[in-house]
Amino acid sequence: MSTFLWVIFPYICLALFVGGHVWRYRYDKFGWTTRSSQLYEDRLLRIGSPLFHFGMLGVVLGHVMGLVVPQAATDAVGLSRSAYHTIALVGGIPAGIAAVAGLAILVYRRRTTGPVFSATTTNDKVMYLVLGSVIVLGIWNTIAGSVFHFGGEYNYRDGVSPWFRSIFALDPQPELMAQAPFGFQAHAFLAFLLFAMWPFTRLVHVFSAPLGYLTRPYLVYRSRDERPGATSGSRPPRRGWERPELQRK
Repeated sequence: MSTFLWVIFPYICLALFVGGHVWRYRYDKFGWTTRSSQLYEDRLLRIGSPLFHFGMLGVVLGHVMGLVVPQAATDAVGLSRSAYHTIALVGGIPAGIAAVAGLAILVYRRRTTGPVFSATTTNDKVMYLVLGSVIVLGIWNTIAGSVFHFGGEYNYRDGVSPWFRSIFALDPQPELMAQAPFGFQAHAFLAFLLFAMWPFTRLVHVFSAPLGYLTRPYLVYRSRDERPGATSGSRPPRRGWERPELQRK
């Protein structure tokens, strides 16, 4: 069971994460969107969306520092373990609370606004449940382990972090995760489950960058008035789009 939970299951989820995105990009490009519902309601959206997204940005940065950066690296630069945990508490808990609050507002908006609720798929409903559980468990592990020491003091950088890196190094060490407290195990399991669900929900928009805006032509607004003198020079106006530099000649 330990091998399945902390070796086989993570690799299945990562395969679904990568393969699912490739499949969706190839066969569902028009569905690669957040399915924005701002036209239906924007008051709650203006509050919940920034709270959630900025909170999640802090959460992700905290996980990168805690899981990807080895403890030996922070020790080498003179950052003590107590100082590291203080930084994690001061930055991580407010970010997690902001993400939970923003998510709660967005879910409430989606449930109480008819057109928005109608546009919500079953996959998205399950995704919201798993995502909320992952965030709440992360906050609980931080508070319970670092503040109140429920179940004894546990340094996840000695167990969870090396296990996480071992997965991507193709040298999994399930015994490290098997020794972790249940809260950390549940958090890791649901996080990988979220990775498996990711390509089939609105979360795909995370990998959408509007790079086309950097190279697309300027939007030019002009009158359709065809009276003499309405356009520069003697050339008659043309129908359709023209490159901006042609209009300036």
